[in-house]
Amino acid sequence: MAKVLTRKPVVAWALYDWANSAFATTVMAGFFPLFFKQYWNDAVPATVSTFRLGVTSGVTSLIVALMAPIVGAIADKGGARVKLLALFTVLGAAMTAALALVGQGNWLSAALLYGAASIGFWGGNQFYDSLLTDVAAEREYDLVSGYGYALGYLGGGLLFAVNAVMVSKPELFGIASAAAAVKLSFVSVAVWWLLFALPAVFIVREERSAPPLAPRAAILAGWRELAHTFGQVRESHALLLFLLAYWFYIDGVNTIIKMAVDYGLALGFRQASLIQALLLVQFVGFPAALFFGWLGGRIGARAGILIALAVYTGVTLYAYRLDSEAEFFGLAIVIGCVQGGVQSLSRSFYGRLVPEGKAGEFFGFYNMMGKAAAILGPLLAGTVALLSGDSRLAMLSIALLFIVGGALLLRVPYGPPSTQSAGSTP
Repeated sequence: MAKVLTRKPVVAWALYDWANSAFATTVMAGFFPLFFKQYWNDAVPATVSTFRLGVTSGVTSLIVALMAPIVGAIADKGGARVKLLALFTVLGAAMTAALALVGQGNWLSAALLYGAASIGFWGGNQFYDSLLTDVAAEREYDLVSGYGYALGYLGGGLLFAVNAVMVSKPELFGIASAAAAVKLSFVSVAVWWLLFALPAVFIVREERSAPPLAPRAAILAGWRELAHTFGQVRESHALLLFLLAYWFYIDGVNTIIKMAVDYGLALGFRQASLIQALLLVQFVGFPAALFFGWLGGRIGARAGILIALAVYTGVTLYAYRLDSEAEFFGLAIVIGCVQGGVQSLSRSFYGRLVPEGKAGEFFGFYNMMGKAAAILGPLLAGTVALLSGDSRLAMLSIALLFIVGGALLLRVPYGPPSTQSAGSTP
């Protein structure tokens, strides 16, 4: 195991998770929902700001879902997955830094910049995910995928911890106010993201089954290949069932990540407690993601995912009756134990289904399903909260996504880990 995790391409690849997880923690899960509700929507009811946050996330996910497969196909034909990883990273980091310039009450500008930053984040993730098959052998997918998520939890958690101290005690850093500290945190995320993405950009090399095409030829070939890939997905029982299952359950995971802080605020919990709970998720998630990577190699990726989904369903049902910060902390610990596991094992499970030389476009479909699903969850939670006036019902509705996703995953053809080989069902 140690040899695998110390190989230079593997370390460089995993460091990209360390890099972009700063956006996922400090911005997406942490300060943006807080700042969006309390600073950029300071004069509107909580249910309205929840609805606006849900719409912002949903529209962004729709854009990414429509874009991912074709961009992935073009990247494969042009041998440009690493280049596009760099491009989306720059986009995401630049838009994140620009959030520091948005004034109080200007929720629309904040939403637009956050949407653009999210496109950079998810677009970069598509090519990062697809490069798993270039840095690891099939038998190493579960372990290496878990390693990436583990470094992501650790790196994102470390920067978030510093940012949290900046916001809670701005005077220690010579910062004028908590609001100014939040804005500086956005800038720190941008710098962190760019800096730690450099090893992946300069060290990781994608394997190509054919010589890369010129940009114009790659675009034309990408469109043709995309139509062919649609046919392959429809004809592959395992691929189609897995993507449908993933469509449901990852929607629930992403919705909880995006809406948890908003839910805590709606229940009247203190901002400092919510930030501390998010930090707990990060540092519990580091060893848990490594554990699930090991577990997937022992019992199979599907079994590991199902365990995580059962836990998520229980968490969502319990959250309906949540009424104390202590309980919120308890749920944060439980989520930290499974969040990285369901994400990393889903990536390695899917990686075994991807035909050789088509990682970019097939992971484009993978990301398309994840983002298309993320259209439903935030909009569902936001709309239920707006219509019912009850944030608890919004959270309860998410349980259905885990149940349906798990039931579909049970129907995906499965082979024991010891018999798996490249291209076999996981």
